[in-house]
Amino acid sequence: MLMTSHYQNPGELWAPCINRKLIRSELPPSNGYLMIEANGGLNQQRLSICDAVAVASLLNATLVIPAFHFNSVWRDHSKFGDIFDEDHFIETLKEHVRVVKELPVDVLERFNHNISSIPNMRTKAYSSPNHYMQKVLPKLRELGVVRIAPFSNRLAQSVPSNLQALRCFVNYQALRFAEPIRVLAENMVERMVKRSTLTGGKYVSVHLRFEEDMVAFSCCIYDGGLKEKIEMENARERSWKGKFHRHGRVINPEANRRDGKCPLTPLEVGMMLRGMGFDNTTSLYVASGKIYNAEKYMAPLRQMFPLLATKDTLALPEELAEFEGHSSRLAALDYTVCLPSEVFVTTQGGNFPHFLMGHRRYLFGGNAKTIKPDKRKLVLSFDDPNIRWNRFKRHMQDILHHSDMRGTAFRKPNDSIYTFPMPECMCQQDGMI
Repeated sequence: MLMTSHYQNPGELWAPCINRKLIRSELPPSNGYLMIEANGGLNQQRLSICDAVAVASLLNATLVIPAFHFNSVWRDHSKFGDIFDEDHFIETLKEHVRVVKELPVDVLERFNHNISSIPNMRTKAYSSPNHYMQKVLPKLRELGVVRIAPFSNRLAQSVPSNLQALRCFVNYQALRFAEPIRVLAENMVERMVKRSTLTGGKYVSVHLRFEEDMVAFSCCIYDGGLKEKIEMENARERSWKGKFHRHGRVINPEANRRDGKCPLTPLEVGMMLRGMGFDNTTSLYVASGKIYNAEKYMAPLRQMFPLLATKDTLALPEELAEFEGHSSRLAALDYTVCLPSEVFVTTQGGNFPHFLMGHRRYLFGGNAKTIKPDKRKLVLSFDDPNIRWNRFKRHMQDILHHSDMRGTAFRKPNDSIYTFPMPECMCQQDGMI
């Protein structure tokens, strides 16, 4: 059974209207070049790119295609053009912001061909447009180039409406995946639809955060054995080098679980979905990195949902070969398959579900069906040794109902435009693109 969604219908009340909200005028002469360094995984990079375009517009700067910082957790050496279509990005933005692939040689010569010699305008998180105009613009005019590294979350959530519209324009129109990713991802969506014949081509997507680094970072205990303890210690040391052994740091796994901070296991995700009414005919797509101890932990989820698919089962090994070892490119495949799903289930926070929820709201009339469970309530049910299945199901139905109530949402002052594109980037039906 796949629950009927109410959002993909011709009677949508909200529709994208970015073009109506963007302020267009002839670009004045550039004040210089802006270089930024995007860090983190796929969607943190995406956030940095969108914000960089907004800042470049604000400063009337020419944006140099962003560099990607190599991260010890994601361990992906991909460059911008490996993940996104560079030419499409530049062409789409040409009326709004100048974008170049590289800093011109004559500018680089002034800094002895060493980018690190270009002044780094270190900027606090969520800086206001005024900060950029008062602190960064004078330096840009003086030197003709500035760089900001790192650049994650370096622009305030609430900015003037034309900058919000530009952020959405970048996210939903200028940023498209590179052709190799697009071609395979679209084929994977077609294959997923064909596999979902029992539910009329509709499927549920689940973002499962049970990779080794996620489990290690949470400091939660699962099977509690010595093997797990050693593996988690090694993973923490490898990625965060001593962070978890700093003086005064207290780690309380039981409190973490009670507070809903522990990643859900595949078994817990399966029990939650079955309790909500999704049966073994549900077509399920699981988006994830490499699951920790996958053979053990994925077995019960596969048993509950025999029609479960992942990128490894939808794509042939030879199709995935060029993406192996590149976590951001693999995440792009997952993102594309999750986007048109009838229901999206998020099991942990992070940029992936936040961007995906916003994108789905943008595409599907402002209300795409998302299950975002309250994990503190989930834990009370999971850890109750006396709970009966009927009572467990009632609890899961309550959680599902609460998720449904939060489907349509407007952005509040401290919310991200990438998660809540209404009302700045969408209009009621008469204001379509």
